Amino acid sequence: MTKKQLQSLAKQHGTPLVVIDHDIIRRNYAEFKKHLPKVQGYYAVKANPAPEIVRTLHKAGASFDVASLPEFMLVYENIKHLLPKEQQDFIWDKIIYANPTKPKETLQALDQYKPLVTYDNLNELKKIKQYAPHAGVVLRLRVPNTGSMVELSSKFGCDPGEAVDLIQAAFGMGLVVEGVSFHVGSQCTNFENFVQALNMSAAVLKEAKSRGHEIKILDIGGGFPAHYNQHVKPFSALARKINAEIDRLFPKDMQILAEPGRFLVATAATSIARIIGKAVRDGKPCYFIDDSVYHTFSGIIFDHCQYHLKAFKKGKTEICAVFGQTCDGLDTISQSEELPDLEIEDLVYSENIGAYSNASATWFNGFPPAKVVHVNQ
Repeated sequence: MTKKQLQSLAKQHGTPLVVIDHDIIRRNYAEFKKHLPKVQGYYAVKANPAPEIVRTLHKAGASFDVASLPEFMLVYENIKHLLPKEQQDFIWDKIIYANPTKPKETLQALDQYKPLVTYDNLNELKKIKQYAPHAGVVLRLRVPNTGSMVELSSKFGCDPGEAVDLIQAAFGMGLVVEGVSFHVGSQCTNFENFVQALNMSAAVLKEAKSRGHEIKILDIGGGFPAHYNQHVKPFSALARKINAEIDRLFPKDMQILAEPGRFLVATAATSIARIIGKAVRDGKPCYFIDDSVYHTFSGIIFDHCQYHLKAFKKGKTEICAVFGQTCDGLDTISQSEELPDLEIEDLVYSENIGAYSNASATWFNGFPPAKVVHVNQ
């Protein structure tokens, strides 16, 4: 959107404000499909769980990756009426529950839908057998996360050496292992993680087949990097590596799934905030805005992500600090932004803030999360 359009929306709705452009979401999904045509995208709802985004991506052809029962129900309630009547039992090709550890109450609630659910250890498998025996199961492997912005391998995934034993254990319990999955870590700019993970998966599937279990689904997870800046390599370069390995390692009838989250929504949102305070500390200008790291800028804390601020006002820039509106010293948005001389009531904005931002906002200090406006739905 243009600066003029953003300023108009801020005048209309007030600040703090998050503007989500659905044209960009559709464009990102189309890019994903263009470069990975053999891969069905399951949007990772946790990245931004807005119902409007779910509906837009469903209409574009996406499926969904959920990690909690509320996320499952959010997707279910927002797309059920959009499905043909014969598909309203919510078959697995529209959803995967990709959190490897689930409370028994969640499994009991999910069982009626016969979904795909992931597991990575024997205890979880026993729990699935007891509380969701109609689910199809997907084994999650532990793979390299080197260089990813958010590392996941220390928490999730079985050792590849244990994988086939866990597959056999599932079949031995009367469950059906539908697939194998992995995740290379969020915002993965080290493309070799994908190459290694695909080779590890192929080895597990080959050994499983040798023991009589042919598995036809491979979930290559998320981690596809959003284009935050010019240092992020083009998605097309990553896709070429993935496609080459898929063609080399797997049969043509293998069903390939992926869980893009950040890649689809990060660049689709812009936040707008208002300067509510101004001071000088040790000779450095300091600005206070009506948003915070407990709100739209929560990704600074939870997502290891830095969002840069820009001003609508023109002028010579200088190094300054920007703080959030709460009383906590942790609420520091940046110690080194370059902004022109701003006054109280001036507006600033931050781009590429659509993933893991307002999704993890709180009501800390009694301040409500920013208002969200969806455009071009």
